[in-house]
Amino acid sequence: MTAFRCSAITRDLHDIDLKEDNHAGFVRTWTLQKAELRAAWPNESKDFTPWLADNISELGEVLGLDLELQSREARVGAFSLDLLALDSGTNRTVIIENQLQPTDHDHLGKLLTYACGYDAQVIIWVAKEFRDEHRQAIDWLNQRTGQETEFYGVVVEVWTIDGSRPAPYFNLVSTPNEWQREATEAKRLGNTSDRNLRYKAFFQILIDRLRELEFTNVIKAQPQSWYLFSRGYGQRVQFGACFGQGETVRVEVYINSNDKDWNKTLFDQLFDRKERIETELGDDLFWERLDHRQASRVSLSRRGSIDDDEKTRGEITDWLISNLLEFKRVFAPHLGEFVG
Repeated sequence: MTAFRCSAITRDLHDIDLKEDNHAGFVRTWTLQKAELRAAWPNESKDFTPWLADNISELGEVLGLDLELQSREARVGAFSLDLLALDSGTNRTVIIENQLQPTDHDHLGKLLTYACGYDAQVIIWVAKEFRDEHRQAIDWLNQRTGQETEFYGVVVEVWTIDGSRPAPYFNLVSTPNEWQREATEAKRLGNTSDRNLRYKAFFQILIDRLRELEFTNVIKAQPQSWYLFSRGYGQRVQFGACFGQGETVRVEVYINSNDKDWNKTLFDQLFDRKERIETELGDDLFWERLDHRQASRVSLSRRGSIDDDEKTRGEITDWLISNLLEFKRVFAPHLGEFVG
C-alpha cells in the first residue's frame, strides 16, 4: 500500500493524478483533491485550535522552527491568543493566531495586539486564504522590523486521495526576506553584525548536519553564539551548543523551567548520579548548580572560537555533533525517569 504525506507534496498543488506501476504490469491511478477545511475541523476554536496545538511541531517543521506549545487561549487583557509557543532553539516567544476563513482586518489587529502583549519575536498567522492586502501587510512588517522579529503567513489546506481521510497541508505564503533584512541589519549595526553573521553561518552548518541525523527539525539558524535543541522536554530541559567566554565551546544540558526550585531539584537528582553519568559518557563534566540564577547546567567544553580558521571550525562542528549525540544517548534515560 502506498502512503502519501501531504506536507511533502509540491506547493503547486492542483487536482492531479498520482500513478503507481505494480508488478502485474498495469497502472493504478489515485486522484488528489482539495477538500473543505470544515470537513476536517467543523469548528475553529473547538476543533482546529486544539488540533494545531497537538501538531504544532508539524507547523514548526514547515517554518524551520522548533516549536513547543506553552498554552492555549493565552490571555492578553480582555482578549485571548489562540496559541502561545516557544521556539526552543532560540528561546524566542512565538504567537499563533488561526482562522478557518480568509484573512480579515480583525485578525490582523488581534495579531499585532497579541504580539505587543507578549513581546513576541515570532508572529504566525494561519488562515484558509490570504487576501493580497494582508499578505502585503505581513511582507511590509517584515521589511520594517529588525532580525529579532519575524512574521509568517501560512495557508492551511486539506487534501484527500480517492476519498481518503482529509490530510492537512501548510502552505507558506509570506516569510521574512532574509537577504534584505540581513543587509538592513548590517547597515544599522555596522561591524558588530559581521560576527553575528559568522555565528549564523556556523550554526547553519551544524543544524543542517544535525537534521540529517534526525537530531532536530530546525531548518534556519539565527545570528547568535548559541543554540538550544529541545528533545521533548520543552524549555525545561534542552541540549545546547554554545560559544562561551575565553575562547571556549561547550555542549550542555541546560535546565531552565520557570520554576527555580524544580530546576535545582532536577540538577541535584542528576548530580546524585554524577559518577554513573560520567562513566557512561567517558568524560568528566562541569556541574553548575548556579544557585544565584534560575537555570542550572551540566557541560563539557573545549577550546574554540568563531574566529578560528575554517579547518578548526570544521573540527569544532564535528566535536559538537559527536558530543550532542552522546549527551542525548547518556542523559535521555535519566531525564526520562525524573522529567517524564
